[in-house]
Formats: sequence, C-alpha cells, structure tokens
Amino acid sequence: MNETRERLLDAAERLYAERGIDAVSLREIVQAAGARNATAVQYHFGDRAGIVRAIFARHAPEIEARRHALLDAYEADGGTGGRALAAALVRPMAARLGDASGRAFLQIWADVVNRPRPLLPLAVPDDPPEPGAGGGAAQPPKTDSLCRWRDLVEPVLEEDAARLHRRFTAILYAATELARRARSGPRTDDRLFTSYLIDVVAAILGAPVSEETRRLADERDAARR
Repeated sequence: MNETRERLLDAAERLYAERGIDAVSLREIVQAAGARNATAVQYHFGDRAGIVRAIFARHAPEIEARRHALLDAYEADGGTGGRALAAALVRPMAARLGDASGRAFLQIWADVVNRPRPLLPLAVPDDPPEPGAGGGAAQPPKTDSLCRWRDLVEPVLEEDAARLHRRFTAILYAATELARRARSGPRTDDRLFTSYLIDVVAAILGAPVSEETRRLADERDAARR
C-alpha cells in the first residue's frame, strides 16, 4: 500500500473531522501529511470528493458487512419490527466509535450528509430532494447496504411518511448524534448511547403523520402539479 497515500488519508481524516470538509484546503492536507509533492492529493485522489470517497472506502467493508448481517437476520425473522431496522442503521456506524479513525469518519459522514448538495453518491440514498435543495450525484449501487435498508424500511412506513422523506430524516438524525458522540472523545462504554439512539430512530420511523402535516403535504404536492 502506498505510504504517501495513507499519510494523506490520515491527515485528511483528522483535519476534516476537526474543522469540517469545507474549511480544509488540499494544500493543508499535503502539509499535514508531510508530502513533498504539492499536488500529491490530486495525484492520488483527483480532488476533494476523491479523498472523501477514499476515507469512506476505508470504513465501508466493516460497516457494510455488519449492516448486511443485521438485515439478513431481519429478513430471516420474517421482516417485522421497526427497532430491528433502526438497529441495522445505527449499530454498524456506532461500532466505529471505538477508535480514533472511526470517530473521525463519523464526523466526516455527518458533514457529508448534512448538506443540500451531496458530495458523494454513496452518502445518503433516499427519495428525490426537495425542489431548490440542489442536485446530487447519482444514486449508489443497489448492493450498498443503505440502499437495501431503504428498500426494507419502505413497506414499514406510512405512505405519507415515505413521501416526506422519513428515511432521510432518520439517517440525518443518526449521523448528527453519532458525530456529536464522536466529537466528545473516546468513552469506556457506548452501549447505552447506542441503544437509546436506536430507540429514537425507531420512533422516527414509526411516528404517525398528523392530519395537519398530511394536509400541508397535500397542499404542497397540489401546488407542484
């Protein structure tokens, strides 16, 4: 494995977590990595999105394996239970709280998903964004565990909840809370935090849509036609 490439990834991961993606220049990453070539990031990753994608790729194998295993168990049990689906979203990410690189990744992931124009196609598979929210990259492949999670959640949601992007809301909330926990530093035990986050995500997915919200959504949709 290329040593310079890994040093660049380490530096980018640390700086992006500390300051946010938009606040860090490629030059600063090169300097922090101790690379001699000023264009080292462009050489190895192409651009900012490329280095963020590489950071995601570092953590993806374990996250994907954990989530697919949880979704396999969900389907084997008959595909019922909103908390099991909430756990499949949260637990693979919460497992990254155990090491510094994982905590940095969680902060970067939250930065990526909490923006109107997605930086990466693999960040948040969901329904189309609201008009005026900005475009986005192409959707991730269907083998992505978040895409599989999205498909399994869909039949569990009320129809109105689905059209109001309830899955996206659950992902955003989980990402924000995991990043907040990651920023607070290593803990001796994350089990209570993780279990309660699963409870809240399950509540988000299962909350009924009020008559007021349904009426306002109908008015919005009628105005778009």
